[in-house]
Amino acid sequence: MGEIVVLRHGQTEWSLSGQHTSVTDLPLLPEGEEQARRLRGEFGDRRFAAVWVSPRLRAQRTAELAGLTPTATDEDLVEIDYGGYEGRTTAEISEEMGRTWSVWVDGTIPGATPGETLQDVGARVDRVLDRARPLLEDGDVVLVAHGHVLRVLTARWLRLEPAAGALFALPAGSYGVLGHEHARPALTGWGLH
Repeated sequence: MGEIVVLRHGQTEWSLSGQHTSVTDLPLLPEGEEQARRLRGEFGDRRFAAVWVSPRLRAQRTAELAGLTPTATDEDLVEIDYGGYEGRTTAEISEEMGRTWSVWVDGTIPGATPGETLQDVGARVDRVLDRARPLLEDGDVVLVAHGHVLRVLTARWLRLEPAAGALFALPAGSYGVLGHEHARPALTGWGLH
């Protein structure tokens, strides 16, 4: 049985500064490109049934530099739509609210884009997992995408609610492995470089 490899794109200007990035299509920083290049040899022993990549430039470039050949670009892998919080940091949002804000608890607000609930994101990643599961008979499935969406996907793989993604911090340029232990979904590797 194959595994699902979840790979977060390399460092961008906004991931470095802590600004929430969904629809803003930023390139990788030189450090982000180096993070992706360092992954090139990590997957040599794996047989890939599929490599699906978010359409955002930062994810596409990470896949390329990591030596992965995408088999599909998947809109369901885009980052959470932060709506009015796009480009803002948690500290800025918290200061405005007068209390600590968390996307996992408080969600998003409409802005230039409508924003998205964790339930909406959960529905998107459930579609990804539904498409990926049958392919695991033939090998591994690699998903190259973004921090928060991959954290929600990990929670859903483990049969948890979308907000449980808060438990799975995934640094830029790192990856995790979703597999099975005694026929149950399991987290078999995390924060790997």
